[in-house]
Amino acid sequence: MQTQRVMDEFKNEPFTDYSTPENSAAMKAAIDEVRGELGREYPVVINGEKISLPSKFESINPANKKEVVGVFSEVDTDTSLVDKAIDAATAAFKVWRNVPAAERAEYLFKIADIMRKRKHELSAWMVFEVAKTWAEADGDTAEAIDFMEFYGREMLRWSEKQPITQIEGEHNSLEYIPLGVGAVIPPWNFPLAIMAGMTMAAVVTGNTVVLKPSSDSPTIAAKFMEIVEEVGLPAGVVNFLTGSSATGEAMTTSPKTRFISFTGSKQVGLHINEVAAKPREGQIWIKRVIAEMGGKDAIVVADDADLDSAATGAVQAAFGYQGQKCSACSRLIVDEKVHDALLEKVVALTKALKVGLPTEADTNMAAVINKRSFDKTLDYIKKGESEGGKIVAGGSGVDVDGFFIEPTVIDNVEPGATIEQEEIFAPVLAVIKARDFDHALEIANDTEFGLTGAVYSTTQSNLEKARREFHVGNLYLNRKCTGALVGVHPFGGFNMSGTDSKAGGREYLLQFMQGKSVTQRV
Repeated sequence: MQTQRVMDEFKNEPFTDYSTPENSAAMKAAIDEVRGELGREYPVVINGEKISLPSKFESINPANKKEVVGVFSEVDTDTSLVDKAIDAATAAFKVWRNVPAAERAEYLFKIADIMRKRKHELSAWMVFEVAKTWAEADGDTAEAIDFMEFYGREMLRWSEKQPITQIEGEHNSLEYIPLGVGAVIPPWNFPLAIMAGMTMAAVVTGNTVVLKPSSDSPTIAAKFMEIVEEVGLPAGVVNFLTGSSATGEAMTTSPKTRFISFTGSKQVGLHINEVAAKPREGQIWIKRVIAEMGGKDAIVVADDADLDSAATGAVQAAFGYQGQKCSACSRLIVDEKVHDALLEKVVALTKALKVGLPTEADTNMAAVINKRSFDKTLDYIKKGESEGGKIVAGGSGVDVDGFFIEPTVIDNVEPGATIEQEEIFAPVLAVIKARDFDHALEIANDTEFGLTGAVYSTTQSNLEKARREFHVGNLYLNRKCTGALVGVHPFGGFNMSGTDSKAGGREYLLQFMQGKSVTQRV
């Protein structure tokens, strides 16, 4: 089986077509099954041991606040468990680092197999815990499978003989070895894909990890730990802690932690980078930080663009998963000559979106993740108005059963305005007029971030100029700025968007390894 996998070229997992009755019925059945499991308690896992603490916290369905998705131990109340988990990972590393790469990769392939069998169930958990629509949840699960298949193959490639110059009288080689124990801190917005990808990228390269998922999405990570146990990954290779920032702080500051892999906000990423740079007593290495942070992503529309295509791409990128993607379009920068015509199309498409429960098949947008996000978003909308913006769609929210905010389009936003500069991470689209294409690119680049961007134009010279000058890690020409596929669109940005790592790309695994040159005189 392993040889066959190596021979097979990587292919992305296909998305589920829910318009077919069979697939729709399967997803409805999975939702019913998961609904019957809501409210269960999940333990901390250290060296294979399942531990429950007296202090608990609940994961709540943001679209139905009465539903408790899972109950978890609050490690913040006993951070000695962090030391215990790191010690377990340290002991496991001594063995795991010597396991052949092909054997490590096989665990990822087996995880991918189980994820395929449980695809609708895993997606259903995301429907409940983070209010993903069917399509968004399915995309998340497919991406998780892709990460397993892609990183497994990539580890096999990196473990092969590396090209190096030979000289007479010596035999020279270069091999890549693991770093050590890693603290893995993933986000809630891609709670399966990014969490599994970060964790298993570290594991397949020979490291061991302590995983602390977001306190907004621990249940999905607990389900992943069930799969890790099912495939027989040795105890201590992945240790699972649940808690808030105090637990994460203890993980990142430990002198025994060799690297930190983080995806989340700019503020937290910069803090992690700062504390990681300070050596602690007993620490014998410079910690490595792999940080994927925020964005203030723009779609630029030239005066010669296909406006129907641009409007569709902008609305999909702005409001897919309630705008809660670091790649989401939050700025629509339009040549003033086509502004009115484009805005009319954008507003019509936005008003046609159905906001509702994510358990329903025809819902386009559901709730934002929590109360803090809800309140912050409404404050940003008010700020946008107070600074001269005009709400042309949406603009309000309802916090009764869940945290629902209308898809909101704000026109007449000036370059440099608060909502044009700060990441909101919610369904708010700022529309900015540009004098011409050059001015539009200037506005697009005038931000501290540099994650994704898109340009719509039918003039090749415009597209080539954007290729040269639009300073983002992922640039899309005549398509939306969300929807990166593993292996197809290596993902990661510039400036305050992170440390330039490219998740789902050929060099990503190098973030978790170090090169060792060996020379033998002959």
